[in-house]
Amino acid sequence: MKIRIPGEMHFRHIMQAIYEALMKIEHDHAVQYSRGVTLYINPTDGKGKDVIPRKKSGEEVQEVLSRGPYRSAADDFKL
Repeated sequence: MKIRIPGEMHFRHIMQAIYEALMKIEHDHAVQYSRGVTLYINPTDGKGKDVIPRKKSGEEVQEVLSRGPYRSAADDFKL
């Protein structure tokens, strides 16, 4: 299943659009789980020009891995 969000916008707006799309999928199509998600972004300077994210060392950032949301102590201790 694919979610498309066309147009240049601030990351905060993209995050909200992703959240709303996932809520719609959950509500309208009764989907509650996914094996994983791959999200591709096209970084820009806010004026339509492409930018290349770099590490402090100058190396280009190709991938960022997330192992899911932060787990609190309450999650670990089933509180």
